[in-house]
Amino acid sequence: MDADADSTDDNDAASDAATDHTIPPVFREYGTQHLPQSPAFGHGKNGVADLVVARDGDNPTRLISDLVKVPYHLTGTLDSDPVEGMTTICLQDPTGAVTQGDRQTLSVEARPGSRAHVTTQSATKIQTMKASYAHLDATLVAESGAHLEYIPGSTILNEDARCLQTTTVEMAPDATVIVGDVFVPNGLTDHEPFSFDHFHSRLEARVDDTLVCADAVDLRPDERDPRDPATVGEHAVVGTLYVFAPSADADELADAIHDRLTDHEVTAGASVLKDDAGVTVRALGDRSADVTAAVEAAWDEARHTLLGTGAPLEGRGR
Repeated sequence: MDADADSTDDNDAASDAATDHTIPPVFREYGTQHLPQSPAFGHGKNGVADLVVARDGDNPTRLISDLVKVPYHLTGTLDSDPVEGMTTICLQDPTGAVTQGDRQTLSVEARPGSRAHVTTQSATKIQTMKASYAHLDATLVAESGAHLEYIPGSTILNEDARCLQTTTVEMAPDATVIVGDVFVPNGLTDHEPFSFDHFHSRLEARVDDTLVCADAVDLRPDERDPRDPATVGEHAVVGTLYVFAPSADADELADAIHDRLTDHEVTAGASVLKDDAGVTVRALGDRSADVTAAVEAAWDEARHTLLGTGAPLEGRGR
């Protein structure tokens, strides 16, 4: 029995190393812990969504290639977005939650001139863990003239959860990419906020192989209380929006988003990225509904500035 457990642990660690050599050392260590259920990368625990969208002239954007493995599920695309040529891809998770040892890998390639909005059916719920960790990885590629959005539901961490969240953006100078995220640390239980074990989120964005943004959040409440003034202070929910638009006027975009956020019950700010490559927005609040509304307002304002049409906010479950 011990020999089997050691073999499983070694295989999990090797799989993690082969998947991404940039996984932080502490998460590699978590990956060596024996799971009481199916091992990491086992059946139903290695979700894959590999998507390619393309557009021919003024025609609607189409999903031309997709490889989807459980726990990801995809039933098709929607063409109801108010932006001309935009297609909406809504990823579903029939398992309802992310558990220890789960690995989910999303890849979206937007071909030249295409327009796509990628979202999820509901929040991503990270369950309590006794071993290993969950890894949510997304790679977004936007080619010349493409507009790509990834605005998933909020990420909710329950007690003792461990989650590594990595996002990579690769884009052409005349493309635009918008990435949103709302982090809810108080889970769905009666436990105190920030009772999770470890949350690490990292995003890197490159324009023609030049790094324009590297943003990381590493929270281990047992080692340092995230509610100190240098982290989230008295707030309980964190929202982030990245608007990568190298060909746009970054100062004008930042001012427009900042003005829009003054109407919301959050503490928020907008900053211009290196080389005027776009804008980052951070919003802190006491309720997930307030922070989500602020992030969606910033997204809506970015769309008005970049595309001339706002975001489809109705029906998003605020």
